[in-house]
Amino acid sequence: MDVRVASWIELQEAVFTDSWRPRIQRFRSSFVFRGVPRVSHTLDTSLQTGAFVAHEKHLLTSFRKYAVHGDWVWNWLSLAKHHGLPTRLLDWSYSPYVAMHFATENFRDFNDDGALWCVDYQKTNELLPPPLREILKSDNANIFTTEMLNRVATSLDDFDALGGDFLLFFEPPSLDERIVNQFALFSLPSSPKLSLEELLKGRESLYRRIIIPANLKWEVRDKLDQANITERVLFPGLDGLSRWLARYYAPRSET
Repeated sequence: MDVRVASWIELQEAVFTDSWRPRIQRFRSSFVFRGVPRVSHTLDTSLQTGAFVAHEKHLLTSFRKYAVHGDWVWNWLSLAKHHGLPTRLLDWSYSPYVAMHFATENFRDFNDDGALWCVDYQKTNELLPPPLREILKSDNANIFTTEMLNRVATSLDDFDALGGDFLLFFEPPSLDERIVNQFALFSLPSSPKLSLEELLKGRESLYRRIIIPANLKWEVRDKLDQANITERVLFPGLDGLSRWLARYYAPRSET
């Protein structure tokens, strides 16, 4: 379902819709968020966009061979994604403001509408096969950790053999400050070929897509900067600092 907003206030209302939990009398959203700079951007993974699907296992095997980190395949997959290897994973955030940042970080896209994909992980969990649902139930959890995943599947082949089309979310290890500051988690589809958009669009109750009009992007960007949602925070270090300064001081006429 697409929701088009016309102002900053409407954007706030849209990202926090359905977050009130009467049972605990608190606002607790069950959505995760992904910002894209152009509404035409798909939810294809880097495996799918780069035509690497057939090479998934070879890519990960080679990465594990030459890198030194951890032992579980899910830790390796997280590390590989974090460093740019094509994987079946997609980046998401618990924070709608982090997602807004990625929808408005590049001035070159400011003439195009952007979007925030919002997916309800409690509802996607209803699609999970029994072994995965049992793990969540036994741990009283809604989101997986790599340790929880490893209890069900110790390899990609084991995971793919669970069967059916589904999507789960898991929190990666705190590999560095970037993961922590971005309030990040990954989506993991049941197959490297699975189209997330087709899965979601066949089940409209699972998601909404908030359209950020091009003429609203400057206001959103400026207010995010004022709220300290910037490259300097989300990408700690000199690279992030340089990216923030270059964008922050760029004249509006450059767009």
